Amino acid sequence: MALSWILFTLMAAFMQAWRNAFQKQLSTTVDVWGVTLARFIFALPFAVIYLSSLYHFSPVTETVTFTTKYWIYILIAGISQILATALMVKLFKQKNYAVGVGLAKSEAILAAIIGVVFLADHLSLLAWFGVLLGAFAVFLLSRGHGFTDFSPKTLAIGIGSGLCFAITSLLVREASLELTMLPTIHRAAWVLVSVIGFQCISMLIYLSLFSRQTLIAMWQRVGLTFKVSVCSFMASLGWFTAMSMMSVPVVETLGQIELLFSLLISAYFFKEKLAKAEHWGLGLVVIAAIFVIWA
Repeated sequence: MALSWILFTLMAAFMQAWRNAFQKQLSTTVDVWGVTLARFIFALPFAVIYLSSLYHFSPVTETVTFTTKYWIYILIAGISQILATALMVKLFKQKNYAVGVGLAKSEAILAAIIGVVFLADHLSLLAWFGVLLGAFAVFLLSRGHGFTDFSPKTLAIGIGSGLCFAITSLLVREASLELTMLPTIHRAAWVLVSVIGFQCISMLIYLSLFSRQTLIAMWQRVGLTFKVSVCSFMASLGWFTAMSMMSVPVVETLGQIELLFSLLISAYFFKEKLAKAEHWGLGLVVIAAIFVIWA
């Protein structure tokens, strides 16, 4: 179990870095909601196939039952992840790829705060120092190449995205814990299908009614849309499974390695350059998360 959650987290971080990169590419020709739907539209059949395969190769005799709490967690987590993704896409238009990911990674710090306030978690003095360090890191990432370029809008979008991702992560774990009759990996698979299913169906209905042009634009770039969905499925599979095995702050702390993957993609795939302050900001986000977990 100890090694498993680490491997699932590393897979999730790597695939998420590429998913974000493909979403950034798609956002040049498809609007925010289309790029958000691209995350789910082909991921749903993969999630269903994964769940079916899991029951085939690792069958369980227990009958799964879904509580009212489970569906409430799924609903809120699904909506939060849709909003988080939409805000991240907007973030890519404000800053470059790596900095956008860095700002959204305020998720780990915000998850720790929410855990203390609403889930009765406890943070030591060292952990709170990590929270403050993380806040300063987010400030560095949002201010641009000089203090005169400070962007409150970028900061607000980044924190908003991180907050929505944090809510999603915490509620995914809570939903998984409701399925006590199943092994951990089966619980995570059911949550994965439930969340992606809700997101995919609700967004398809919305765009079919109010923005069919968005669906047409996605079809015109179906190859890139498929890449986003596949990477998203692999990333969500990793995150949901790891968070079913281990507490959210621990998983998200290790998940900060995504920033390193993002820096490499930013430099070699998008040919982007970071300001010195932005290098410091990205590094401090990682250090802040480590302080939180060490505490």
